[in-house]
Amino acid sequence: MTHSPALPAPLLLGVALLLAACAKDSSDKAADSGQLAADSAAGRDSTSGAVTGGAPRRVATLEGFSTPESVRFDSAQNVWFVSNVNGNPSVKDNNGFISRVRGDGSAVDSLMFIAGGRKGVTLHAPKGSVLVGDTLVVVDIDAVRMFNARTGASVGSVNLAGLGATFLNDVAVGPDGALYITDSGIRFGANGQVTHPGRDRIFKIVGRTPSVAIADSALASPNGIAWDAANNRFVVVPFGSKSLLTWAPGGKPAPLAEGAGQFDGVAVLPDGRVLASTWADSSIYVARNGTLAKLASGLPGPADFGVNARGDALAVPLFTENRVEFWSIGGQ
Repeated sequence: MTHSPALPAPLLLGVALLLAACAKDSSDKAADSGQLAADSAAGRDSTSGAVTGGAPRRVATLEGFSTPESVRFDSAQNVWFVSNVNGNPSVKDNNGFISRVRGDGSAVDSLMFIAGGRKGVTLHAPKGSVLVGDTLVVVDIDAVRMFNARTGASVGSVNLAGLGATFLNDVAVGPDGALYITDSGIRFGANGQVTHPGRDRIFKIVGRTPSVAIADSALASPNGIAWDAANNRFVVVPFGSKSLLTWAPGGKPAPLAEGAGQFDGVAVLPDGRVLASTWADSSIYVARNGTLAKLASGLPGPADFGVNARGDALAVPLFTENRVEFWSIGGQ
């Protein structure tokens, strides 16, 4: 596969920050496997993963992760799952891991609930994830891994290398029950160089059979993806563009709102609000009437954040800081 032209300046800035994070001593992850640093403990609801009430505010911080990239909430167990890349995001080193955190953000129940190289698990650089019943689905460079969300046991995988997958980044479930997975098309080299050897694509998996749902440069290194049921479409956030995108299978990407660019995570809340995180100014924004309004700031390297069941609390993995912050956002 031939290499594409150099990445645009905004993308280069973002990936430079990623590499700086990956260069940190991974031994830091064991220094604090669950100590809570709370800005405010008021208003926690331990039964729903919610941190309730008031204007958006940071309510707690957990340290001790290793390049955390994604967080997902499991309402059935009242826990958060945190994907830890633990090194170069493109290297198949089998040292990635998934942490399990209490629903109220008070502590890490298990730092390495699922870990590459243990109990027959293969997990290199886990990124986005989604829950399908009791199955935690996690993307991992060029494969999709499945685990039992209660036991952590591996229950299968789907290899997308044969379709040319380069940098799988996030996953969502569509209305048809299929998995839809973004591929940012980039690759991190051993010496810090970043290339874009792949294509900007979204894959689809039906059962255990993968295919290409769309390949389009307009996706601009697609990162986060979320299903917007009210509007029968996906929302896709690109790292290499300033526009949030919408996309329906069989159609073309279309702009939703414009912002600073370098987008990473995305969520569609139960009330229909669309949230997106951006590395450009370390913030999370809400899309309103074609524009983006700032919801929370002071979040360096905000990756693929998770939302609780009620949609009033966020868990934000700070990739470059090795921590997860918990925010109450209320009903805006």
